[in-house]
Amino acid sequence: MPPTDRTVNDRYVTFGGIDFEGNMEAVLTHLHRYIDDPAFANPFWDRFRQRLAVATEAERPVADRLLLMHAHVYYMAELFEDNDDAGALAALRRLEEECF
Repeated sequence: MPPTDRTVNDRYVTFGGIDFEGNMEAVLTHLHRYIDDPAFANPFWDRFRQRLAVATEAERPVADRLLLMHAHVYYMAELFEDNDDAGALAALRRLEEECF
C-alpha cells in the first residue's frame, strides 16, 4: 500500500520526512527567548542550558538533544503556557507529535 500524506511523516509508520532538527530548533528558539532573559533566570533553566550544551557537543547531538527536550517537555509547556505563547506551544506540540 503506498503511503498517504499522513503516513509519510507519521512516527508510528516511518520517521521519514520528519525534520527533527527543524522541530527542535523551532522550540529552542522560543525557549531561549525566556531562559536567556535574566527576568526568567532560575537554577532549573540554568541547569537545562548546561545540559543542552553538553548534549549539543555529544557524539549523537540530535538524539541527545531530543532526549533532553523530551524529558523536559512539561516544563517547557508550563513556561510557554504561563506566558501565553501560542507560537511556542504550537512548535512544542509539533515536536511532541512528530518526534517523541
